[in-house]
Amino acid sequence: MQALTVYCGSYSGNHRCYVEAAQRLGTCLAERKITLVYGGAQVGLMGALADSVLGAGGDVVGIIPKPLNQANLVHQGLTRLEVVESIQQRKSRMLELGDGLMALPGGFGTLEELFEALAWCQLKLHQKPCAVLNVNGYYDPLLSFLDQATNQEFLSMANRNLLLQAATPEDLLALMMQPSND
Repeated sequence: MQALTVYCGSYSGNHRCYVEAAQRLGTCLAERKITLVYGGAQVGLMGALADSVLGAGGDVVGIIPKPLNQANLVHQGLTRLEVVESIQQRKSRMLELGDGLMALPGGFGTLEELFEALAWCQLKLHQKPCAVLNVNGYYDPLLSFLDQATNQEFLSMANRNLLLQAATPEDLLALMMQPSND
Protein backbone atom coordinates (compact mmCIF):
# COMPACT_ATOMS: atom_id res chain seq x y z
CA MET A 1 0.00 0.00 0.00
CA GLN A 2 1.51 3.26 -1.17
CA ALA A 3 -1.37 5.61 -0.34
CA LEU A 4 -4.39 5.43 1.96
CA THR A 5 -7.51 7.52 1.52
CA VAL A 6 -8.99 8.45 4.88
CA TYR A 7 -12.46 9.86 5.41
CA CYS A 8 -12.99 11.56 8.76
CA GLY A 9 -14.74 14.34 10.59
CA SER A 10 -14.13 18.05 10.34
CA TYR A 11 -15.00 18.05 14.03
CA SER A 12 -12.98 16.38 16.79
CA GLY A 13 -15.85 14.73 18.65
CA ASN A 14 -16.41 14.88 22.38
CA HIS A 15 -13.85 12.28 23.47
CA ARG A 16 -10.11 12.87 23.33
CA CYS A 17 -9.65 9.28 22.14
CA TYR A 18 -10.84 10.23 18.63
CA VAL A 19 -8.11 12.83 18.18
CA GLU A 20 -5.55 10.47 19.72
CA ALA A 21 -6.56 7.70 17.27
CA ALA A 22 -6.27 10.09 14.32
CA GLN A 23 -2.83 11.15 15.53
CA ARG A 24 -1.72 7.54 16.03
CA LEU A 25 -2.96 6.61 12.55
CA GLY A 26 -0.98 9.50 11.12
CA THR A 27 2.18 8.35 12.85
CA CYS A 28 1.61 4.78 11.65
CA LEU A 29 1.18 5.96 8.06
CA ALA A 30 4.38 8.02 8.16
CA GLU A 31 6.34 5.14 9.74
CA ARG A 32 5.16 2.81 6.97
CA LYS A 33 5.81 5.42 4.27
CA ILE A 34 2.15 5.38 3.24
CA THR A 35 0.93 8.67 1.79
CA LEU A 36 -2.24 10.07 3.34
CA VAL A 37 -4.95 11.15 0.91
CA TYR A 38 -7.71 13.10 2.63
CA GLY A 39 -10.12 16.02 2.28
CA GLY A 40 -7.58 18.81 2.73
CA ALA A 41 -8.93 20.54 5.84
CA GLN A 42 -6.99 21.77 8.86
CA VAL A 43 -9.88 21.33 11.30
CA GLY A 44 -11.19 18.46 13.42
CA LEU A 45 -9.95 14.92 12.97
CA MET A 46 -8.89 15.84 9.44
CA GLY A 47 -6.41 18.41 10.74
CA ALA A 48 -5.16 16.20 13.57
CA LEU A 49 -4.53 13.35 11.13
CA ALA A 50 -2.71 15.49 8.56
CA ASP A 51 -0.63 17.24 11.22
CA SER A 52 0.48 13.92 12.70
CA VAL A 53 1.54 12.50 9.32
CA LEU A 54 3.47 15.67 8.51
CA GLY A 55 4.96 15.84 12.01
CA ALA A 56 6.30 12.30 11.62
CA GLY A 57 7.88 13.11 8.25
CA GLY A 58 5.19 11.62 6.01
CA ASP A 59 3.45 12.85 2.88
CA VAL A 60 -0.08 14.23 2.75
CA VAL A 61 -2.21 14.91 -0.32
CA GLY A 62 -5.31 17.02 0.28
CA ILE A 63 -8.17 17.15 -2.19
CA ILE A 64 -10.51 20.09 -1.69
CA PRO A 65 -13.35 21.43 -3.83
CA LYS A 66 -13.26 25.12 -4.81
CA PRO A 67 -16.23 26.09 -2.62
CA LEU A 68 -14.34 24.84 0.48
CA ASN A 69 -10.96 26.29 -0.49
CA GLN A 70 -11.01 28.94 2.24
CA ALA A 71 -8.03 30.11 4.31
CA ASN A 72 -9.73 29.22 7.62
CA LEU A 73 -10.53 25.69 6.45
CA VAL A 74 -7.83 24.41 4.07
CA HIS A 75 -4.57 23.04 5.48
CA GLN A 76 -1.68 25.23 4.33
CA GLY A 77 1.21 22.84 5.07
CA LEU A 78 0.42 19.81 2.93
CA THR A 79 2.84 17.99 0.68
CA ARG A 80 0.36 18.60 -2.14
CA LEU A 81 -3.04 20.24 -2.33
CA GLU A 82 -5.33 19.60 -5.29
CA VAL A 83 -8.24 21.97 -5.80
CA VAL A 84 -11.09 20.41 -7.79
CA GLU A 85 -14.38 21.84 -9.01
CA SER A 86 -16.87 19.83 -6.93
CA ILE A 87 -17.44 17.40 -4.09
CA GLN A 88 -18.10 14.68 -6.69
CA GLN A 89 -14.69 15.29 -8.28
CA ARG A 90 -13.10 15.29 -4.81
CA LYS A 91 -14.58 11.87 -4.01
CA SER A 92 -13.53 10.41 -7.35
CA ARG A 93 -10.00 11.76 -7.01
CA MET A 94 -9.64 10.51 -3.42
CA LEU A 95 -10.84 7.06 -4.48
CA GLU A 96 -8.46 7.09 -7.44
CA LEU A 97 -5.37 8.04 -5.42
CA GLY A 98 -5.79 5.64 -2.49
CA ASP A 99 -4.80 1.99 -2.51
CA GLY A 100 -7.20 1.49 0.39
CA LEU A 101 -10.04 3.44 2.00
CA MET A 102 -10.56 4.00 5.70
CA ALA A 103 -13.10 5.92 7.75
CA LEU A 104 -12.39 7.38 11.15
CA PRO A 105 -15.29 8.74 13.20
CA GLY A 106 -17.24 11.42 11.37
CA GLY A 107 -20.69 12.54 10.29
CA PHE A 108 -22.75 12.53 7.12
CA GLY A 109 -19.86 13.29 4.76
CA THR A 110 -17.65 10.57 6.21
CA LEU A 111 -20.44 8.00 6.03
CA GLU A 112 -21.48 9.02 2.53
CA GLU A 113 -17.91 8.71 1.24
CA LEU A 114 -17.43 5.35 2.98
CA PHE A 115 -20.67 3.92 1.61
CA GLU A 116 -19.97 5.13 -1.90
CA ALA A 117 -16.57 3.39 -1.76
CA LEU A 118 -18.23 0.21 -0.43
CA ALA A 119 -20.97 0.29 -3.06
CA TRP A 120 -18.38 0.70 -5.81
CA CYS A 121 -16.40 -2.20 -4.36
CA GLN A 122 -19.55 -4.33 -4.26
CA LEU A 123 -20.11 -3.48 -7.92
CA LYS A 124 -16.49 -4.44 -8.63
CA LEU A 125 -15.61 -0.93 -9.84
CA HIS A 126 -12.55 -1.22 -7.60
CA GLN A 127 -10.97 -3.90 -5.42
CA LYS A 128 -9.46 -1.71 -2.71
CA PRO A 129 -9.88 -2.65 0.94
CA CYS A 130 -12.50 -0.58 2.78
CA ALA A 131 -12.39 -0.22 6.55
CA VAL A 132 -13.54 1.64 9.64
CA LEU A 133 -11.34 2.50 12.58
CA ASN A 134 -13.79 1.60 15.34
CA VAL A 135 -12.43 3.89 18.04
CA ASN A 136 -14.30 3.74 21.35
CA GLY A 137 -16.97 1.55 19.69
CA TYR A 138 -18.02 4.49 17.49
CA TYR A 139 -19.02 2.26 14.60
CA ASP A 140 -20.64 -0.52 16.68
CA PRO A 141 -24.21 0.57 15.80
CA LEU A 142 -23.34 0.75 12.10
CA LEU A 143 -21.70 -2.68 12.17
CA SER A 144 -24.78 -4.08 13.95
CA PHE A 145 -26.99 -2.54 11.28
CA LEU A 146 -24.93 -4.19 8.54
CA ASP A 147 -25.24 -7.51 10.37
CA GLN A 148 -29.01 -7.00 10.47
CA ALA A 149 -29.05 -6.19 6.75
CA THR A 150 -27.16 -9.44 6.16
CA ASN A 151 -29.51 -11.43 8.43
CA GLN A 152 -32.52 -9.95 6.62
CA GLU A 153 -30.90 -10.90 3.28
CA PHE A 154 -30.51 -7.37 1.92
CA LEU A 155 -26.75 -7.76 2.00
CA SER A 156 -24.83 -10.92 1.17
CA MET A 157 -22.21 -12.18 3.59
CA ALA A 158 -19.54 -11.65 0.92
CA ASN A 159 -20.55 -8.01 0.60
CA ARG A 160 -20.86 -7.57 4.36
CA ASN A 161 -17.29 -8.79 4.64
CA LEU A 162 -16.09 -6.02 2.33
CA LEU A 163 -16.02 -3.68 5.34
CA LEU A 164 -13.06 -4.40 7.58
CA GLN A 165 -12.89 -3.05 11.11
CA ALA A 166 -10.53 -2.86 14.06
CA ALA A 167 -10.13 -0.67 17.13
CA THR A 168 -6.50 0.35 16.61
CA PRO A 169 -4.70 1.83 13.61
CA GLU A 170 -2.01 -0.86 13.76
CA ASP A 171 -4.53 -3.71 13.69
CA LEU A 172 -6.61 -2.12 10.95
CA LEU A 173 -3.63 -1.41 8.70
CA ALA A 174 -2.50 -5.01 9.14
CA LEU A 175 -5.96 -6.25 8.09
CA MET A 176 -6.03 -3.94 5.10
CA MET A 177 -2.64 -5.11 3.88
CA GLN A 178 -3.55 -8.80 3.90
CA PRO A 179 -4.02 -10.31 0.44
CA SER A 180 -7.63 -10.52 -0.70
CA ASN A 181 -9.30 -13.96 -0.84
CA ASP A 182 -10.94 -13.20 -4.19
